[in-house]
Amino acid sequence: MNEYFSKNSTEAELSGWFESSDDNSSLDLSSPAPEPVLKLWDVVLCISGTIIACENAIVVAIVFYTPSLRTPMFLLIGSLATADLLAGLGLIVHFVFLYCIRSEAVSLITVGLLVASFTASVSSLLAITIDRYLSLYNALTYYSDRTVTRTYIMLILTWGVSICLGLLPVTGWNCLKDESTCSIVKPLTKNNVMILSVSFFTVFVVMLQLYVQICKIVCRHAHQIALQRHFLSTSHYVTTRKGISTLAVILGTFASCWLPFTIYCLLADYTYPALYTYITLLPAIYNSMINPVIYAFRNQEIQKILWTACCGCMSPGMGCRSRSPSDV
Repeated sequence: MNEYFSKNSTEAELSGWFESSDDNSSLDLSSPAPEPVLKLWDVVLCISGTIIACENAIVVAIVFYTPSLRTPMFLLIGSLATADLLAGLGLIVHFVFLYCIRSEAVSLITVGLLVASFTASVSSLLAITIDRYLSLYNALTYYSDRTVTRTYIMLILTWGVSICLGLLPVTGWNCLKDESTCSIVKPLTKNNVMILSVSFFTVFVVMLQLYVQICKIVCRHAHQIALQRHFLSTSHYVTTRKGISTLAVILGTFASCWLPFTIYCLLADYTYPALYTYITLLPAIYNSMINPVIYAFRNQEIQKILWTACCGCMSPGMGCRSRSPSDV
């Protein structure tokens, strides 16, 4: 008889563990129930947040402590790195308050921080794209006070809109009191997620259009330079192809990271398995891990500063030529 009750008790414990680790509800970013079971996906998010924070902290420090990098292009790169840094810190703080210090109020603030930081990250990518386009379209007047003013306006709009969207779940626009209004990411409401998704699609379409125009300008400029030299050299085609390939990688990376999660947000609701949310959310988070590589570490001036800081010297093949935003 004792063996029977012991066997049933063990089976009940195992059953409870699997139910906790594979919950068929939305991804819960709000304060969990007492004594939550540690989930592998949350650990992955925390580790990813740590890597993201470290990467982007380096970029922020370089831009902040280097006076020569106070140009509009680097200000926008610094804005992108700051947004991704806050996103990484938000993932770490979310893990801490999910499993260590449980507080509903702090959890809402953490969710607001994540929404604001990821919105600022995507908006900064749009601002960088606009800056690259204008550096080609208005090449003669780009290096003027008007460009600096325009950059500050874009930064104010980027962070103003992002902070407003991040404050929505904190100021009461959440589904904690009515679970039927929840989205796939609790405590965000379905309407809140729809606004974020539509905003992303708008940003993506604008970026796509701008990069198409950039490709046209790059091809036209390369062709004009080749004609001035009275021949179309092989290097003309190589340079043009390389520029277009780089732009395709930039836009393709952005789309592949964010589109799955955005589409899933529009189609699914809180009744869908949390596993699907994690699978589509991870690529979007990894976009903040890839951004420093694409927009910062490829830049020759930032590479030069990193070499100087790490090795006390510069790489022999690394020149000191200042790159413009149109260099891709």
